[in-house]
Formats: sequence, structure tokens, C-alpha cells
Amino acid sequence: MRFVTTFLVFILAFVAGPAFAAKKKPDPKSAVVTTVGRPDIPSASDPENLLYLDLSTGGRVVIWLRSDAAPKMVERVKTLTRQHFYDGLLFHRVIEGFMAQTGDPKGDGTGGSKLPDVPAEFNWLPHVRGAVSAAREGSAEGATVEEVTKAENSANSQFFIVFNPILKIDRKYTVFGRVISGMDYVDAVVRGEPPVNPSRILHAYIAADNPPAYAPPPPAPVVAPATLAPATPVLQPAPKAAPKKKAA
Repeated sequence: MRFVTTFLVFILAFVAGPAFAAKKKPDPKSAVVTTVGRPDIPSASDPENLLYLDLSTGGRVVIWLRSDAAPKMVERVKTLTRQHFYDGLLFHRVIEGFMAQTGDPKGDGTGGSKLPDVPAEFNWLPHVRGAVSAAREGSAEGATVEEVTKAENSANSQFFIVFNPILKIDRKYTVFGRVISGMDYVDAVVRGEPPVNPSRILHAYIAADNPPAYAPPPPAPVVAPATLAPATPVLQPAPKAAPKKKAA
């Protein structure tokens, strides 16, 4: 009888053991990762979420718009793009190792669109290479709370594309997209504040609008040298006649 009892305990332990182990170490393949409090990430294959920038540096840049992180800024950029607002605008401020800024119709960093400013949408997306972030006014040291708040909510049409990670500005500017193709054309943008010969956006499109293929900018017109007029001869004064000698 004792043998039978021991045998039954052994069988129960053998059957229950894997069950207990399964509770302690769940199969990672069956785990479901959920994101609490955030909207679904927009598909990078949906053309409605893709911004095309055709640059004068030689090609098309494709930007994945993150409406889950910055819906208001994404909507602003889509609206302005469809109004052809960005066509022809310069990269007016380009800092080596940091970023290339554009989107100002004045070309000097002080302009914007006729639409109201966009409130800050500081989010969890980092300022890594290829991040696209909304430019805004800065706030001076010692600024009041009202001045800081105004500056934070001053984004409009301008944005910048990050060359190298600059995480110290995370949650201080609104990241609303990421370059997923053509970053080499961003790298080729002429540097300067402002650049002497600035690069520009030739055209901006939303992919869902079936834009044409990239077309390079027309070659700069060759200015023929002006025809030189024959040189006007310089008249020299006639030599004076030697004075006549008087007869002795």
C-alpha cells in the first residue's frame, strides 16, 4: 500500500511539474505585446502616410509620416504639400552634424504659412538620424512661463531633418516623421546659415496623390560672355615742333 501511494505521488508530480514550469516560463512566441494609451502606428506602406520631397541635390526623399505621434503637425504638412506651398523653398539653415531646415517662404527663418500655428505635440519619438521635426521659435534664457509656452506652440510650416542623433532636444520639438529612403540626398544639401548657394525642394507630394517620377532640375542657363567692343584708341597729343633757332 505504501508503495502504491508513493507511486501515485510520483505520477502526480511528473504530470504537474511541466504545468507549473509553463506558468513560470511562458512561451515567448505566444506573448502579445500591447501599447497602452497610444494610437496604432500608421503603415509605412500606405501612400497616404508618405511625404515625397524632390530635392535639387539629385533625387527623391521619402518620409514616413507619424500621425500616431503628431497628428496635428502631420495634417498641417499634408495640407501645405497639397497646396504646393513647399515647391521651390530653400534649405535656409543647414548645420553640419546637426540638421537641415526648410519650409520658410521668406528663406530666412522668420516666415511661415497663413494658417495658425500648430500646438506642441512633444512625443516619444527620438531625434535620431533621419528624424523629421517641426521647427519653432526658441525661448531666451530667463524667459517667463508665458514666453516659453508661446515659443513651444509656435510651429507652423518649417521643419528640419536630422543628420546625426541629437537626443538632448527630445520632447522639446515635435518629431512627426522619419526619412525611410533618399537620406543621401539630404546629406548632400549645401551647408550654411544661410548657405551661399542653397539647395531647395523642387516639389513636395503626398504619395497617395500619384505624383510624377522625380525630374532633375533644368540645367542652369549658360550666359554667353558679352561681345567686347573694339577698344577706343587713346589719342596722344601731337609732339611739339622744335623751336626755330634765331639767326645770328
